[in-house]
Amino acid sequence: MSDLKETLKEQIIEQLNLEDLTPADIQNEAPLFGEGLGLDSIDALEFIVLLEQNYNIKISDPSEGKEIFQSVDSLAAYIEKHQ
Repeated sequence: MSDLKETLKEQIIEQLNLEDLTPADIQNEAPLFGEGLGLDSIDALEFIVLLEQNYNIKISDPSEGKEIFQSVDSLAAYIEKHQ
């Protein structure tokens, strides 16, 4: 799972054009939205695209997004569970 988390961090940086960050700058348990990385709703749409393109996972219920995209830990757990 730690490999998945590192890969996710790299994909987040690439997908969201966060060129000033490195994977080491993103803590696994830190919030991605709000006080964490400060991402917004547009970034959430990018996460949905990332999941579909890289993991063939579609989120059918948008209300799930808040929990899924809470942190790198929650995102990795969701991917593990749905692959």
